[in-house]
Amino acid sequence: MTNLLYYGDNLDVLRRHVRDETVDLIYLDPPFKSNQDYNVLFAERDGTQSAAQIKAFTDTWTWDQGAARSYAEVVEKGGPVSQALQAFRGFIGDNDMLAYLSRMAPRLLELHRVLKPTGSIYLHCDPVASHYLKMLMDSVFDLRNFRNEIIWKRTFAHGSINKWGNVHDTILFYSKTNDYNWTGMNQPYEEEYLDDKYRFEDERGRYRLVVLTGPGRTGGDSGKEWRGYNPTSIGRHWAVPQKALEQLRTEGVEIPEPLHEQLELLFKKGYIRFPEKRGGAKGVPEYKLYLSGEGSPLQDVILDVPPINSQAQERLGYPTQKPEALLERLIKASSNEGDLVLDPFCGCGTAVAVAQKTKRKWIGIDITHLAITLIRHRLQDTFGNGIKSTYKVIGEPVSEPDAEALAASDPYQFQWWALGLVGARPVEGKKGADKGIDGRIYFFQDASRTGKVEQIVISVKAGNVTVSQVRDLHGVVEREKAAIGVLISLNPPTQPMVEEAASAGFYTSGELGSKSYSKIQLLTVGELLSGKTIDCPPFARGGGDATFTQAPKSRFVQKDEPGKQTALHQHIEYPE
Repeated sequence: MTNLLYYGDNLDVLRRHVRDETVDLIYLDPPFKSNQDYNVLFAERDGTQSAAQIKAFTDTWTWDQGAARSYAEVVEKGGPVSQALQAFRGFIGDNDMLAYLSRMAPRLLELHRVLKPTGSIYLHCDPVASHYLKMLMDSVFDLRNFRNEIIWKRTFAHGSINKWGNVHDTILFYSKTNDYNWTGMNQPYEEEYLDDKYRFEDERGRYRLVVLTGPGRTGGDSGKEWRGYNPTSIGRHWAVPQKALEQLRTEGVEIPEPLHEQLELLFKKGYIRFPEKRGGAKGVPEYKLYLSGEGSPLQDVILDVPPINSQAQERLGYPTQKPEALLERLIKASSNEGDLVLDPFCGCGTAVAVAQKTKRKWIGIDITHLAITLIRHRLQDTFGNGIKSTYKVIGEPVSEPDAEALAASDPYQFQWWALGLVGARPVEGKKGADKGIDGRIYFFQDASRTGKVEQIVISVKAGNVTVSQVRDLHGVVEREKAAIGVLISLNPPTQPMVEEAASAGFYTSGELGSKSYSKIQLLTVGELLSGKTIDCPPFARGGGDATFTQAPKSRFVQKDEPGKQTALHQHIEYPE
Protein backbone atom coordinates (compact mmCIF):
# COMPACT_ATOMS: atom_id res chain seq x y z
CA MET A 1 0.00 0.00 0.00
CA THR A 2 1.21 3.49 -0.86
CA ASN A 3 1.15 6.04 1.97
CA LEU A 4 -1.48 8.72 1.32
CA LEU A 5 -1.58 12.45 1.98
CA TYR A 6 -5.00 14.02 1.37
CA TYR A 7 -5.85 17.67 0.87
CA GLY A 8 -9.44 18.35 1.88
CA ASP A 9 -12.05 18.28 4.62
CA ASN A 10 -11.31 15.17 6.66
CA LEU A 11 -15.01 14.33 7.02
CA ASP A 12 -15.38 14.14 3.24
CA VAL A 13 -12.07 12.29 2.79
CA LEU A 14 -12.94 9.71 5.43
CA ARG A 15 -16.36 9.06 3.91
CA ARG A 16 -15.12 8.80 0.34
CA HIS A 17 -11.70 7.23 0.60
CA VAL A 18 -11.14 5.22 3.81
CA ARG A 19 -12.76 1.79 4.02
CA ASP A 20 -14.37 0.22 7.10
CA GLU A 21 -12.07 -1.30 9.73
CA THR A 22 -8.79 -0.72 7.88
CA VAL A 23 -6.88 1.52 10.31
CA ASP A 24 -4.83 0.21 13.24
CA LEU A 25 -4.18 3.46 15.11
CA ILE A 26 -5.60 6.99 14.99
CA TYR A 27 -3.97 10.10 16.44
CA LEU A 28 -5.71 13.44 16.15
CA ASP A 29 -4.97 16.88 17.51
CA PRO A 30 -7.96 18.95 16.30
CA PRO A 31 -7.46 22.73 16.42
CA PHE A 32 -9.19 24.60 19.19
CA LYS A 33 -9.41 28.15 20.53
CA SER A 34 -7.14 27.47 23.46
CA ASN A 35 -5.68 30.96 23.28
CA GLN A 36 -9.02 32.63 23.97
CA ASP A 37 -10.62 33.37 27.30
CA TYR A 38 -12.76 30.46 28.43
CA ASN A 39 -15.90 32.59 28.67
CA VAL A 40 -15.62 33.70 25.04
CA LEU A 41 -16.31 30.14 23.96
CA PHE A 42 -19.73 30.33 25.52
CA ALA A 43 -20.76 33.65 23.99
CA GLU A 44 -24.25 33.34 22.49
CA ARG A 45 -24.55 33.21 18.69
CA ASP A 46 -27.64 33.75 16.55
CA GLY A 47 -26.73 30.96 14.12
CA THR A 48 -26.75 33.12 11.00
CA GLN A 49 -23.07 34.01 10.83
CA SER A 50 -21.57 33.01 7.47
CA ALA A 51 -19.00 30.22 7.44
CA ALA A 52 -15.46 31.59 7.79
CA GLN A 53 -12.53 30.57 5.64
CA ILE A 54 -10.33 28.02 7.36
CA LYS A 55 -6.85 29.51 7.62
CA ALA A 56 -3.57 27.97 8.73
CA PHE A 57 -2.93 27.92 12.48
CA THR A 58 -6.47 29.10 13.27
CA ASP A 59 -9.77 27.31 13.64
CA THR A 60 -13.31 28.26 12.79
CA TRP A 61 -15.30 26.20 15.24
CA THR A 62 -18.03 28.85 15.39
CA TRP A 63 -21.74 28.36 15.90
CA ASP A 64 -23.07 29.17 12.45
CA GLN A 65 -25.37 27.51 9.94
CA GLY A 66 -22.71 24.94 9.06
CA ALA A 67 -22.35 23.93 12.71
CA ALA A 68 -26.13 23.82 13.07
CA ARG A 69 -26.35 21.46 10.08
CA SER A 70 -23.68 19.19 11.61
CA TYR A 71 -25.63 19.16 14.86
CA ALA A 72 -28.90 18.30 13.10
CA GLU A 73 -27.28 15.54 11.02
CA VAL A 74 -25.99 13.72 14.10
CA VAL A 75 -29.09 14.28 16.23
CA GLU A 76 -31.45 12.95 13.56
CA LYS A 77 -29.57 9.62 13.45
CA GLY A 78 -30.44 8.92 17.07
CA GLY A 79 -28.43 6.81 19.48
CA PRO A 80 -25.94 7.69 22.24
CA VAL A 81 -24.14 10.40 20.23
CA SER A 82 -27.43 12.12 19.42
CA GLN A 83 -28.37 12.04 23.10
CA ALA A 84 -24.98 13.44 24.10
CA LEU A 85 -25.23 16.40 21.70
CA GLN A 86 -28.78 17.19 22.81
CA ALA A 87 -27.64 17.16 26.41
CA PHE A 88 -24.74 19.47 25.58
CA ARG A 89 -27.07 21.92 23.85
CA GLY A 90 -29.46 21.97 26.78
CA PHE A 91 -26.59 22.59 29.19
CA ILE A 92 -24.25 25.01 27.39
CA GLY A 93 -26.50 26.55 24.70
CA ASP A 94 -25.75 27.63 21.12
CA ASN A 95 -22.15 28.78 21.20
CA ASP A 96 -18.69 28.01 19.88
CA MET A 97 -18.22 25.09 22.26
CA LEU A 98 -21.37 23.42 20.92
CA ALA A 99 -20.14 24.13 17.38
CA TYR A 100 -16.86 22.40 18.19
CA LEU A 101 -18.62 19.34 19.59
CA SER A 102 -21.17 19.28 16.75
CA ARG A 103 -18.42 19.28 14.12
CA MET A 104 -16.30 16.76 16.01
CA ALA A 105 -19.17 14.29 16.47
CA PRO A 106 -19.58 13.16 12.81
CA ARG A 107 -15.79 13.00 12.42
CA LEU A 108 -15.45 10.77 15.49
CA LEU A 109 -18.20 8.53 14.14
CA GLU A 110 -16.27 8.14 10.89
CA LEU A 111 -13.05 7.45 12.79
CA HIS A 112 -14.85 4.74 14.76
CA ARG A 113 -16.02 3.21 11.46
CA VAL A 114 -12.56 3.02 9.87
CA LEU A 115 -10.81 1.68 13.00
CA LYS A 116 -10.12 -2.03 13.20
CA PRO A 117 -11.64 -4.00 16.11
CA THR A 118 -8.09 -4.28 17.50
CA GLY A 119 -7.39 -0.58 16.93
CA SER A 120 -6.98 2.38 19.27
CA ILE A 121 -7.43 6.15 19.09
CA TYR A 122 -5.60 8.99 20.86
CA LEU A 123 -7.38 12.36 20.92
CA HIS A 124 -5.07 15.23 21.93
CA CYS A 125 -6.81 18.27 23.42
CA ASP A 126 -6.44 20.98 26.02
CA PRO A 127 -8.32 21.12 29.36
CA VAL A 128 -10.86 23.69 28.12
CA ALA A 129 -12.66 21.03 26.06
CA SER A 130 -11.26 17.72 27.33
CA HIS A 131 -14.17 16.95 29.67
CA TYR A 132 -16.74 17.54 26.92
CA LEU A 133 -14.72 15.51 24.43
CA LYS A 134 -14.44 12.64 26.90
CA MET A 135 -18.22 12.47 27.20
CA LEU A 136 -18.52 12.63 23.41
CA MET A 137 -15.89 9.89 23.04
CA ASP A 138 -17.80 7.79 25.61
CA SER A 139 -20.89 8.04 23.41
CA VAL A 140 -19.00 7.13 20.21
CA PHE A 141 -16.56 4.45 21.41
CA ASP A 142 -18.52 3.21 24.48
CA LEU A 143 -17.37 4.29 27.92
CA ARG A 144 -16.25 0.69 28.58
CA ASN A 145 -13.52 1.17 25.97
CA PHE A 146 -12.01 4.18 27.70
CA ARG A 147 -8.44 3.25 28.63
CA ASN A 148 -6.61 6.32 29.93
CA GLU A 149 -6.63 10.05 30.34
CA ILE A 150 -2.98 10.81 29.64
CA ILE A 151 -1.48 14.04 30.94
CA TRP A 152 1.44 15.57 29.05
CA LYS A 153 3.29 18.53 30.53
CA ARG A 154 3.39 20.67 27.39
CA THR A 155 5.17 23.74 28.74
CA PHE A 156 7.38 24.87 31.57
CA ALA A 157 6.08 26.34 34.80
CA HIS A 158 4.69 29.86 34.58
CA GLY A 159 2.77 32.15 36.85
CA SER A 160 -0.89 33.07 36.67
CA ILE A 161 -2.59 36.02 38.32
CA ASN A 162 -5.55 34.25 39.87
CA LYS A 163 -5.33 30.51 39.17
CA TRP A 164 -3.00 27.55 38.99
CA GLY A 165 -0.61 27.64 36.04
CA ASN A 166 -1.97 25.76 33.01
CA VAL A 167 0.95 23.63 31.82
CA HIS A 168 -0.58 20.39 30.52
CA ASP A 169 -2.48 18.88 27.63
CA THR A 170 -4.85 15.93 27.84
CA ILE A 171 -4.72 12.89 25.57
CA LEU A 172 -7.80 10.64 25.64
CA PHE A 173 -6.99 6.99 24.89
CA TYR A 174 -9.80 4.70 23.72
CA SER A 175 -9.87 1.32 22.03
CA LYS A 176 -12.59 0.07 19.70
CA THR A 177 -13.07 -3.19 21.60
CA ASN A 178 -11.67 -4.89 24.66
CA ASP A 179 -9.37 -6.94 22.41
CA TYR A 180 -6.99 -4.17 21.34
CA ASN A 181 -3.34 -4.03 20.35
CA TRP A 182 -1.01 -3.12 23.21
CA THR A 183 2.71 -3.69 22.80
CA GLY A 184 3.61 -3.42 26.48
CA MET A 185 6.56 -1.19 25.69
CA ASN A 186 8.41 0.64 28.44
CA GLN A 187 9.56 4.22 28.70
CA PRO A 188 13.18 5.18 29.44
CA TYR A 189 14.17 5.66 33.06
CA GLU A 190 14.71 9.27 34.09
CA GLU A 191 18.25 10.06 35.22
CA GLU A 192 17.03 11.65 38.45
CA TYR A 193 15.13 8.46 39.24
CA LEU A 194 18.19 6.30 38.55
CA ASP A 195 20.47 8.50 40.63
CA ASP A 196 18.01 8.49 43.51
CA LYS A 197 16.92 4.83 43.52
CA TYR A 198 19.72 2.81 41.88
CA ARG A 199 22.66 4.28 43.74
CA PHE A 200 24.71 1.08 44.10
CA GLU A 201 26.63 -0.93 41.52
CA ASP A 202 28.55 -4.22 41.37
CA GLU A 203 29.64 -6.65 38.67
CA ARG A 204 25.99 -7.37 37.80
CA GLY A 205 25.16 -3.70 37.31
CA ARG A 206 23.24 -0.95 39.09
CA TYR A 207 20.91 -1.97 41.89
CA ARG A 208 18.76 -0.70 44.75
CA LEU A 209 18.24 -2.30 48.16
CA VAL A 210 14.75 -3.60 48.94
CA VAL A 211 13.45 -5.22 52.13
CA LEU A 212 13.21 -9.00 51.90
CA THR A 213 9.93 -9.28 53.77
CA GLY A 214 6.30 -8.51 53.06
CA PRO A 215 3.60 -7.20 55.40
CA GLY A 216 1.52 -9.63 57.47
CA ARG A 217 2.15 -12.84 59.38
CA THR A 218 1.82 -16.23 57.67
CA GLY A 219 2.04 -19.86 58.66
CA GLY A 220 4.51 -22.25 57.06
CA ASP A 221 8.10 -21.61 56.03
CA SER A 222 7.58 -17.95 55.04
CA GLY A 223 6.96 -17.09 58.69
CA LYS A 224 9.84 -19.08 60.18
CA GLU A 225 13.24 -17.84 61.30
CA TRP A 226 16.13 -17.86 58.85
CA ARG A 227 19.74 -16.97 59.66
CA GLY A 228 18.77 -15.62 63.05
CA TYR A 229 16.01 -13.30 61.79
CA ASN A 230 12.35 -13.99 62.54
CA PRO A 231 9.96 -11.87 60.37
CA THR A 232 6.92 -12.95 62.40
CA SER A 233 8.23 -11.05 65.41
CA ILE A 234 7.53 -7.79 63.62
CA GLY A 235 4.33 -8.89 61.87
CA ARG A 236 5.91 -9.74 58.49
CA HIS A 237 6.89 -12.76 56.37
CA TRP A 238 9.64 -13.71 53.91
CA ALA A 239 9.04 -12.48 50.32
CA VAL A 240 11.41 -14.34 48.00
CA PRO A 241 12.45 -12.16 44.99
CA GLN A 242 11.27 -14.26 42.05
CA LYS A 243 13.02 -12.03 39.51
CA ALA A 244 16.38 -12.93 41.05
CA LEU A 245 15.54 -16.64 40.99
CA GLU A 246 14.52 -16.36 37.34
CA GLN A 247 17.86 -14.73 36.52
CA LEU A 248 19.73 -17.59 38.21
CA ARG A 249 17.60 -20.10 36.34
CA THR A 250 18.62 -18.52 33.02
CA GLU A 251 22.24 -18.92 34.12
CA GLY A 252 21.72 -22.67 34.51
CA VAL A 253 21.41 -22.75 38.31
CA GLU A 254 19.00 -25.34 39.68
CA ILE A 255 16.42 -23.69 41.95
CA PRO A 256 15.40 -25.70 45.06
CA GLU A 257 11.75 -25.95 46.11
CA PRO A 258 11.96 -25.20 49.89
CA LEU A 259 11.67 -21.50 50.62
CA HIS A 260 14.58 -21.34 53.06
CA GLU A 261 16.84 -23.11 50.57
CA GLN A 262 15.91 -20.50 47.98
CA LEU A 263 16.86 -17.77 50.44
CA GLU A 264 20.15 -19.53 51.16
CA LEU A 265 20.93 -19.82 47.47
CA LEU A 266 20.24 -16.11 46.89
CA PHE A 267 22.43 -15.25 49.90
CA LYS A 268 25.35 -17.31 48.60
CA LYS A 269 25.00 -15.82 45.13
CA GLY A 270 25.22 -12.30 46.57
CA TYR A 271 21.60 -11.21 46.06
CA ILE A 272 20.86 -10.86 49.80
CA ARG A 273 22.75 -9.03 52.49
CA PHE A 274 22.36 -8.45 56.26
CA PRO A 275 23.51 -4.89 56.94
CA GLU A 276 25.34 -4.40 60.21
CA LYS A 277 23.86 -2.11 62.83
CA ARG A 278 25.85 -0.25 65.45
CA GLY A 279 27.49 -2.64 67.88
CA GLY A 280 27.82 -5.39 65.25
CA ALA A 281 24.19 -6.53 65.36
CA LYS A 282 22.53 -7.67 62.16
CA GLY A 283 20.02 -5.34 60.55
CA VAL A 284 16.89 -6.16 58.53
CA PRO A 285 17.84 -8.39 55.55
CA GLU A 286 17.74 -6.74 52.10
CA TYR A 287 18.01 -8.00 48.56
CA LYS A 288 19.56 -6.36 45.55
CA LEU A 289 16.99 -5.37 42.94
CA TYR A 290 19.00 -4.87 39.76
CA LEU A 291 18.11 -2.30 37.15
CA SER A 292 16.35 -3.81 34.17
CA GLY A 293 17.36 -2.51 30.77
CA GLU A 294 13.71 -2.55 29.70
CA GLY A 295 12.81 0.78 31.29
CA SER A 296 9.73 1.45 33.38
CA PRO A 297 6.11 0.68 32.37
CA LEU A 298 4.27 3.47 30.59
CA GLN A 299 2.53 5.88 32.94
CA ASP A 300 -0.42 8.18 32.25
CA VAL A 301 1.50 11.29 33.33
CA ILE A 302 4.25 12.19 30.84
CA LEU A 303 6.89 14.48 32.30
CA ASP A 304 9.99 13.29 30.44
CA VAL A 305 9.03 14.56 26.94
CA PRO A 306 9.82 18.28 26.85
CA PRO A 307 7.91 20.73 24.65
CA ILE A 308 9.40 22.03 21.42
CA ASN A 309 11.20 25.21 22.40
CA SER A 310 12.67 27.89 20.14
CA GLN A 311 16.03 26.08 20.00
CA ALA A 312 14.71 22.56 19.34
CA GLN A 313 16.23 20.90 16.27
CA GLU A 314 12.88 19.54 15.09
CA ARG A 315 11.09 22.90 15.39
CA LEU A 316 9.41 23.86 12.09
CA GLY A 317 7.69 27.06 13.21
CA TYR A 318 4.21 25.49 13.32
CA PRO A 319 2.46 26.77 16.48
CA THR A 320 0.69 23.50 17.35
CA GLN A 321 3.63 21.23 16.54
CA LYS A 322 4.07 18.34 18.98
CA PRO A 323 7.38 16.62 19.81
CA GLU A 324 8.24 13.52 17.80
CA ALA A 325 9.17 11.72 21.04
CA LEU A 326 5.58 12.08 22.29
CA LEU A 327 4.05 10.70 19.09
CA GLU A 328 6.63 7.92 18.94
CA ARG A 329 5.63 6.74 22.41
CA LEU A 330 1.93 6.68 21.52
CA ILE A 331 2.44 5.01 18.14
CA LYS A 332 4.82 2.34 19.44
CA ALA A 333 2.57 1.57 22.43
CA SER A 334 -0.51 0.80 20.30
CA SER A 335 0.75 -0.47 16.94
CA ASN A 336 3.36 -2.67 15.30
CA GLU A 337 5.60 -2.29 12.28
CA GLY A 338 3.53 -2.48 9.10
CA ASP A 339 0.33 -1.22 10.80
CA LEU A 340 -1.65 1.70 9.36
CA VAL A 341 -1.63 5.01 11.27
CA LEU A 342 -4.16 7.77 10.47
CA ASP A 343 -3.97 11.46 11.41
CA PRO A 344 -7.05 13.37 10.16
CA PHE A 345 -5.73 16.78 11.34
CA CYS A 346 -2.11 16.24 10.34
CA GLY A 347 -0.93 19.90 10.42
CA CYS A 348 2.85 19.91 10.06
CA GLY A 349 2.91 16.10 9.86
CA THR A 350 4.53 14.93 13.09
CA ALA A 351 2.42 11.74 13.25
CA VAL A 352 3.12 11.08 9.57
CA ALA A 353 6.87 11.56 10.01
CA VAL A 354 6.99 9.34 13.11
CA ALA A 355 4.90 6.64 11.42
CA GLN A 356 7.37 6.66 8.52
CA LYS A 357 10.34 6.52 10.89
CA THR A 358 8.90 3.62 12.87
CA LYS A 359 8.05 1.62 9.71
CA ARG A 360 4.28 2.06 9.85
CA LYS A 361 2.04 2.83 6.89
CA TRP A 362 0.16 6.11 7.14
CA ILE A 363 -2.67 8.35 5.97
CA GLY A 364 -2.56 12.09 6.63
CA ILE A 365 -5.38 14.57 5.99
CA ASP A 366 -5.34 18.36 6.18
CA ILE A 367 -7.56 21.13 4.87
CA THR A 368 -4.77 23.61 4.05
CA HIS A 369 -2.33 23.46 1.17
CA LEU A 370 0.17 25.16 3.43
CA ALA A 371 0.20 22.07 5.67
CA ILE A 372 0.52 19.73 2.68
CA THR A 373 3.51 21.71 1.40
CA LEU A 374 5.11 21.75 4.83
CA ILE A 375 4.70 17.97 5.21
CA ARG A 376 6.25 17.37 1.79
CA HIS A 377 9.30 19.39 2.75
CA ARG A 378 9.51 17.70 6.13
CA LEU A 379 9.44 14.21 4.63
CA GLN A 380 12.05 15.10 2.02
CA ASP A 381 14.34 16.79 4.57
CA THR A 382 14.05 13.84 6.96
CA PHE A 383 14.13 10.84 4.65
CA GLY A 384 15.70 12.12 1.43
CA ASN A 385 14.47 12.42 -2.16
CA GLY A 386 13.59 8.74 -2.36
CA ILE A 387 10.62 9.30 -0.05
CA LYS A 388 8.69 10.91 -2.92
CA SER A 389 8.06 7.52 -4.52
CA THR A 390 6.58 6.03 -1.34
CA TYR A 391 3.53 8.27 -0.92
CA LYS A 392 0.83 9.92 -3.00
CA VAL A 393 -0.90 13.28 -2.60
CA ILE A 394 -4.64 13.23 -3.37
CA GLY A 395 -6.97 16.21 -3.73
CA GLU A 396 -4.56 18.82 -5.10
CA PRO A 397 -5.19 20.41 -8.50
CA VAL A 398 -3.54 18.50 -11.34
CA SER A 399 -4.82 20.61 -14.25
CA GLU A 400 -5.63 24.21 -15.08
CA PRO A 401 -9.40 23.66 -14.69
CA ASP A 402 -8.73 22.18 -11.23
CA ALA A 403 -6.66 25.25 -10.33
CA GLU A 404 -9.36 27.59 -11.61
CA ALA A 405 -11.96 25.79 -9.50
CA LEU A 406 -9.78 26.09 -6.40
CA ALA A 407 -9.16 29.79 -7.05
CA ALA A 408 -12.89 30.41 -7.40
CA SER A 409 -13.82 28.50 -4.24
CA ASP A 410 -10.95 29.56 -1.97
CA PRO A 411 -8.40 32.18 -3.13
CA TYR A 412 -6.22 31.69 -0.06
CA GLN A 413 -5.91 27.96 -0.61
CA PHE A 414 -5.14 28.61 -4.28
CA GLN A 415 -2.40 31.01 -3.23
CA TRP A 416 -0.83 28.50 -0.82
CA TRP A 417 -1.09 25.73 -3.40
CA ALA A 418 0.58 27.85 -6.10
CA LEU A 419 3.40 28.78 -3.72
CA GLY A 420 3.85 25.10 -2.97
CA LEU A 421 4.46 24.43 -6.69
CA VAL A 422 7.70 26.43 -6.45
CA GLY A 423 8.62 25.50 -2.87
CA ALA A 424 7.96 28.96 -1.45
CA ARG A 425 7.02 29.84 2.12
CA PRO A 426 3.86 31.96 2.46
CA VAL A 427 4.41 35.33 4.10
CA GLU A 428 3.44 35.60 7.74
CA GLY A 429 1.20 38.30 9.07
CA LYS A 430 -2.35 39.53 8.84
CA LYS A 431 -4.36 39.96 5.69
CA GLY A 432 -3.39 43.12 3.87
CA ALA A 433 -0.01 43.35 5.61
CA ASP A 434 1.97 41.45 2.97
CA LYS A 435 3.09 44.64 1.13
CA GLY A 436 2.72 43.00 -2.27
CA ILE A 437 4.46 39.74 -1.35
CA ASP A 438 2.59 36.44 -1.14
CA GLY A 439 5.59 34.16 -0.68
CA ARG A 440 9.36 34.05 -0.40
CA ILE A 441 12.18 31.69 -1.26
CA TYR A 442 15.43 32.19 0.64
CA PHE A 443 18.69 30.74 -0.62
CA PHE A 444 22.41 31.02 -0.01
CA GLN A 445 24.35 32.93 -2.62
CA ASP A 446 26.77 30.05 -3.15
CA ALA A 447 26.74 26.29 -2.79
CA SER A 448 28.92 26.41 0.33
CA ARG A 449 25.91 27.65 2.35
CA THR A 450 28.12 30.13 4.12
CA GLY A 451 27.66 33.19 1.93
CA LYS A 452 25.00 35.86 1.76
CA VAL A 453 21.33 34.81 1.98
CA GLU A 454 19.29 36.06 -0.98
CA GLN A 455 15.55 35.96 -1.54
CA ILE A 456 13.04 35.49 -4.33
CA VAL A 457 9.75 37.31 -3.74
CA ILE A 458 6.58 35.90 -5.27
CA SER A 459 3.18 37.36 -6.09
CA VAL A 460 0.23 35.08 -6.94
CA LYS A 461 -2.74 36.32 -8.99
CA ALA A 462 -5.89 34.28 -9.55
CA GLY A 463 -7.72 36.77 -11.79
CA ASN A 464 -6.80 38.91 -14.76
CA VAL A 465 -3.24 40.26 -14.80
CA THR A 466 -2.03 43.59 -16.15
CA VAL A 467 1.24 45.39 -16.77
CA SER A 468 0.73 47.51 -13.65
CA GLN A 469 1.12 44.38 -11.52
CA VAL A 470 4.49 43.70 -13.12
CA ARG A 471 5.57 47.27 -12.32
CA ASP A 472 4.37 46.81 -8.74
CA LEU A 473 6.38 43.60 -8.40
CA HIS A 474 9.48 45.32 -9.77
CA GLY A 475 9.05 48.01 -7.13
CA VAL A 476 8.73 45.36 -4.41
CA VAL A 477 11.93 43.65 -5.61
CA GLU A 478 13.82 46.93 -5.42
CA ARG A 479 12.37 47.82 -2.03
CA GLU A 480 13.16 44.39 -0.55
CA LYS A 481 16.56 44.23 -2.28
CA ALA A 482 15.48 40.82 -3.57
CA ALA A 483 17.40 38.84 -6.17
CA ILE A 484 14.37 37.87 -8.26
CA GLY A 485 10.64 38.60 -8.38
CA VAL A 486 8.13 36.07 -9.74
CA LEU A 487 4.51 36.65 -10.76
CA ILE A 488 2.45 33.44 -10.82
CA SER A 489 -0.90 33.73 -12.59
CA LEU A 490 -3.73 31.61 -13.90
CA ASN A 491 -4.03 33.64 -17.10
CA PRO A 492 -1.14 34.11 -19.55
CA PRO A 493 0.70 37.47 -19.44
CA THR A 494 0.03 40.12 -22.06
CA GLN A 495 2.75 41.36 -24.42
CA PRO A 496 3.15 44.65 -22.48
CA MET A 497 3.70 42.56 -19.33
CA VAL A 498 6.41 40.51 -21.02
CA GLU A 499 8.14 43.69 -22.24
CA GLU A 500 7.92 45.31 -18.78
CA ALA A 501 9.44 42.21 -17.16
CA ALA A 502 12.28 42.15 -19.70
CA SER A 503 13.13 45.79 -18.95
CA ALA A 504 13.87 44.94 -15.29
CA GLY A 505 17.29 43.51 -16.10
CA PHE A 506 19.10 40.57 -14.55
CA TYR A 507 20.34 39.11 -11.25
CA THR A 508 23.87 37.73 -11.35
CA SER A 509 24.51 34.94 -8.87
CA GLY A 510 27.73 34.16 -7.03
CA GLU A 511 27.89 30.63 -8.44
CA LEU A 512 30.71 29.45 -10.68
CA GLY A 513 30.56 31.32 -13.95
CA SER A 514 28.41 34.13 -12.52
CA LYS A 515 25.31 33.13 -14.44
CA SER A 516 22.58 35.77 -14.93
CA TYR A 517 18.84 35.31 -14.35
CA SER A 518 15.89 37.51 -15.32
CA LYS A 519 15.09 39.77 -12.39
CA ILE A 520 11.33 39.68 -13.06
CA GLN A 521 9.85 36.37 -14.22
CA LEU A 522 6.30 35.59 -15.31
CA LEU A 523 4.97 32.04 -14.84
CA THR A 524 1.52 30.61 -15.37
CA VAL A 525 -0.02 27.77 -13.39
CA GLY A 526 -0.21 25.74 -16.58
CA GLU A 527 3.54 26.11 -17.11
CA LEU A 528 4.28 25.07 -13.53
CA LEU A 529 2.02 22.02 -13.85
CA SER A 530 3.86 21.03 -17.02
CA GLY A 531 7.20 21.11 -15.22
CA LYS A 532 8.55 24.61 -15.78
CA THR A 533 10.31 26.17 -12.79
CA ILE A 534 11.71 29.50 -11.67
CA ASP A 535 14.95 30.30 -13.51
CA CYS A 536 17.27 30.69 -10.55
CA PRO A 537 20.48 29.31 -9.05
CA PRO A 538 20.25 25.50 -8.69
CA PHE A 539 20.57 25.64 -4.91
CA ALA A 540 17.49 27.90 -4.72
CA ARG A 541 15.14 25.51 -6.54
CA GLY A 542 12.61 23.55 -4.51
CA GLY A 543 12.63 26.03 -1.67
CA GLY A 544 16.32 26.45 -1.11
CA ASP A 545 18.21 25.68 2.06
CA ALA A 546 16.89 28.64 4.02
CA THR A 547 13.22 28.86 2.97
CA PHE A 548 11.74 26.19 5.22
CA THR A 549 13.12 25.27 8.61
CA GLN A 550 14.91 22.00 7.96
CA ALA A 551 13.58 18.92 9.70
CA PRO A 552 16.36 16.80 11.25
CA LYS A 553 17.35 13.84 9.09
CA SER A 554 16.24 10.41 10.11
CA ARG A 555 18.90 7.85 10.89
CA PHE A 556 17.69 6.08 7.79
CA VAL A 557 17.16 7.91 4.52
CA GLN A 558 15.08 6.32 1.79
CA LYS A 559 17.11 5.60 -1.34
CA ASP A 560 15.79 5.85 -4.87
CA GLU A 561 16.21 2.09 -5.27
CA PRO A 562 13.00 0.43 -4.03
CA GLY A 563 13.29 -1.88 -1.08
CA LYS A 564 16.54 -0.47 0.30
CA GLN A 565 17.56 2.11 2.86
CA THR A 566 20.93 3.58 3.71
CA ALA A 567 22.23 4.59 7.11
CA LEU A 568 23.50 8.17 7.20
CA HIS A 569 27.28 8.48 7.06
CA GLN A 570 27.62 4.71 6.57
CA HIS A 571 27.73 2.42 3.55
CA ILE A 572 25.47 -0.22 5.07
CA GLU A 573 22.28 -1.29 3.33
CA TYR A 574 19.29 -2.43 5.33
CA PRO A 575 16.52 -4.61 3.89
CA GLU A 576 13.03 -3.17 3.92
